[in-house]
Amino acid sequence: MKFSQRLFLLLILLSTFTVFAQDDEPSATLEQGAIEGQFDYLYNKSGKYQEYKVIKITSFNKLKANVLDSLLLLNKQIVESDKVIKSQLDEIKSLKDNLKTTNDNLVEITNEKDNITGFGVPMTKGLYNTIMYSLIFGLLGLLLFFIYRFKESNKVTKLAQKTLAETEEEFENYKRVSIEREQKVRRELQDELNKQKYSKKSAKE
Repeated sequence: MKFSQRLFLLLILLSTFTVFAQDDEPSATLEQGAIEGQFDYLYNKSGKYQEYKVIKITSFNKLKANVLDSLLLLNKQIVESDKVIKSQLDEIKSLKDNLKTTNDNLVEITNEKDNITGFGVPMTKGLYNTIMYSLIFGLLGLLLFFIYRFKESNKVTKLAQKTLAETEEEFENYKRVSIEREQKVRRELQDELNKQKYSKKSAKE
């Protein structure tokens, strides 16, 4: 294969790997512009021999250097993109971990909010409120029961006191009547004794 044919095939091969090519730029040269534009520029500026294109070695080397530079730049951009992607993935993982920690803390806080320790036993607020209200209403019921019993006992006590007072009054009346009766009997007895004594004295005289 002739040298010119090899150069032409190499140019075709290089052109197939220009996946990063931009739109054609009419002003593209070997010093500037997209790679595809540089290929077009080189093709248009190359001489013609029969059905072949004759390319200057300096132009070919320049285009080759440009292609290699572009590939190197692309590799550098890919490496930097990989670093950015890795950094973003690490940040996403960190955010997910923080979100999980926040959710766990939220669940724990919610559980602590909904639960309470009563009488040394962990229980829900609903159960705690039910127990406390039951105790309050139970104590209130006992209080009302004792008040009722106290009132009933107080009634009985007052009735007993009234009965006792009446009994004492009756007893005092009975005692007074008994004393008066006894005094009357004693007076009558004394009068009788005095009569008998007077009768005996009169008989002696």
